[in-house]
Amino acid sequence: MDMNFDFQPVYPHHDLLVEIGEVEMAMDHLSEFDGDERDDMQPSLESRMQSLLEALDHLAV
Repeated sequence: MDMNFDFQPVYPHHDLLVEIGEVEMAMDHLSEFDGDERDDMQPSLESRMQSLLEALDHLAV
């Protein structure tokens, strides 16, 4: 019986899901920052989220 599994195709999908979760948590905690700092961080987090979602859409699973 061959017990060799190729998990390599799964890693990018999993990694993207983990990073999306991290960005979502960061966005949830934006309210803890003052207005100027929050305003500086929000666009970059939203941009990163969009990039991750696009990468996930284009990833062949």
